Amino acid sequence: MPVYTVHAPPAEGTDVRGTTDQFVFVRDGFSFWAFVFGPLWLLYQRLWLAFAGYMVLSIVLEVAMTLLRAGGGTRLAVMAVIAVLMGLEGASLRRWTLSRRKWRQLGVVVADDREAAERRFFDRWTTMRSVNFDPLAVDRGAPPPTRGQPLPLPRGDIVGLFPQPGMPR
Repeated sequence: MPVYTVHAPPAEGTDVRGTTDQFVFVRDGFSFWAFVFGPLWLLYQRLWLAFAGYMVLSIVLEVAMTLLRAGGGTRLAVMAVIAVLMGLEGASLRRWTLSRRKWRQLGVVVADDREAAERRFFDRWTTMRSVNFDPLAVDRGAPPPTRGQPLPLPRGDIVGLFPQPGMPR
């Protein structure tokens, strides 16, 4: 099943509730359109630095292959490898660009398609908001809230699946 990361635009403070229509869902995995139309896909996604890097890399490789007098098959193989890398790393380039623009990653959602990912994320997000949960507090190191009463810790010095000190096995 595909995995989506959810990103929120920069907002004043930690309250992102007013910008929910601007949330971006980035699908992790191979991007066919980035593989087939690499530079055009980068421009369409507004990944300007990635596009500049792609162009510089392409020009450097073309110059190097010309100086090495590489054949047409070698040139095709090198460009095919770059196209495959674009397809594999397209989502990572989008996430990198969003983080560079100070967008915050709110969560990860597993769903069949983007619509289902949005539905699943907002269902969970509204539930967490109803218990006064700040979705960005997890990024700052705060633990997520639990529903109901907190679980009591076992007595003694050992926590987990180990026997209690002094108790029979």
